[in-house]
Amino acid sequence: MEMMKRVLIFSYILVAISPLPAKSAYFSESKAYVPVLVNTRLRFFLHDTLSGTNPSAVRIAGPNATEYNPIPFGALLAIDDPLTEGPETTSGVIGNAQGLYLSSSQSGQDVSLVLYADFGFTSGRFKGSSFSVFSRNPVMESRRELAVVGGRGLFRMATGTADVTSYSMDVATGDAVLEYNVHIVHPL
Repeated sequence: MEMMKRVLIFSYILVAISPLPAKSAYFSESKAYVPVLVNTRLRFFLHDTLSGTNPSAVRIAGPNATEYNPIPFGALLAIDDPLTEGPETTSGVIGNAQGLYLSSSQSGQDVSLVLYADFGFTSGRFKGSSFSVFSRNPVMESRRELAVVGGRGLFRMATGTADVTSYSMDVATGDAVLEYNVHIVHPL
């Protein structure tokens, strides 16, 4: 009887520790994905305001500067900039750009930022969708090309470029209105 108990216990332990094939529900078989890609072109204006009582960009970190510079080297700013149909502040708001930019140029003449922002739309055909930009932005160049690196909603898996030109800029305050012409390639 004792021998029988030992054999049963030994058998139970062998079964418990031996690997058994199991089906898992966390994945499914892969299928070929052939997306139908569409090209979307957007044109809008971004209002980046550092001055006044209700700025849309605020400095959250950076060096202690002895002289005033709205965006000194190493400054990190958080943004919640409105996107409008036209360059006027009274133009219809279609969304906002939320994110960060970092002053990345040590040269005072060649201001350059690294921009990470999510351009979200709150009205119109693309309401609830957004695209993301992560790119170097050489502010003093008349035309800049920024990389579109992703998106959500209708812009899921987006790639493309955003051509940016300065519509107006106040060098003393750092306030700017920027025209964005965006070319996005994304699945239908």
